[in-house]
Amino acid sequence: MTGGPPTVLLTGAAGRVGTYLRAGLPRLGWRLRCLDRFLPPEDDGLEWVAGDITDPRDLAVATEGVSAVVHLAGIAHETDFPALLHANIDGTYQVFEAARRAGVRRVLYASSNHAVGRHEAPALLDGAARARPDTLYGVSKAFGEALGSYYADKYGMSVAALRIGSCFERPSELRHLATWLSPGDAVRLTDAVLRAPRLRFATLNGISANSRAWWELDSARAFGYEPQDDAERYAAELLAARGGPLGPGDPDAAYVGGRMAV
Repeated sequence: MTGGPPTVLLTGAAGRVGTYLRAGLPRLGWRLRCLDRFLPPEDDGLEWVAGDITDPRDLAVATEGVSAVVHLAGIAHETDFPALLHANIDGTYQVFEAARRAGVRRVLYASSNHAVGRHEAPALLDGAARARPDTLYGVSKAFGEALGSYYADKYGMSVAALRIGSCFERPSELRHLATWLSPGDAVRLTDAVLRAPRLRFATLNGISANSRAWWELDSARAFGYEPQDDAERYAAELLAARGGPLGPGDPDAAYVGGRMAV
């Protein structure tokens, strides 16, 4: 594209992680087109499209002329399978298919630690670890990873599945000392993978540079990610509030997906 910075479609732009990316990516030179069913009440100066990811007509409008898609939209918690089938499985298929039809070459898919949540912790988890979902929600995220691999192999698209940990303003649970992804690092990770020159398909761990991390970051760093935050700054406060560290039998210490794995 000419006439300015490349345009990136951000689905689920009104959500929590979408809000972090809306604040940070334009500062790094990205032009955003924001897609959501619910538009923010105040004008933030960005381009918005009101639409649903399960509607191919909405997606045709949203993907026209964009260089990449960051797909965040969907259900972000465990719920009944029909709802997950509609939003996370069919919706993700519709996004990839719309991107393919529009000639979009790169898709970043917001996967989740719950796609690998049945792996034991605190063993160091590789970014390429096989899917071991801990819930039906995790199954829906593992489906998106497999779908991204298919579109990379079948159609030559560049696809990264980011296995996001706990992306909040600050850690609020002891488990987050290992799994936290700060808003700033969420922006840095997204920016790095959008720019990575040799991406075909990859599953990458989405956490900050946490001193107590259970997951490796070398594979994400290979794509240019340089995390700057560490949940350790909140450790003393959280440990004092919770009366000490988690016991070895606590699910939040035993599994990558924490209590959702039991």
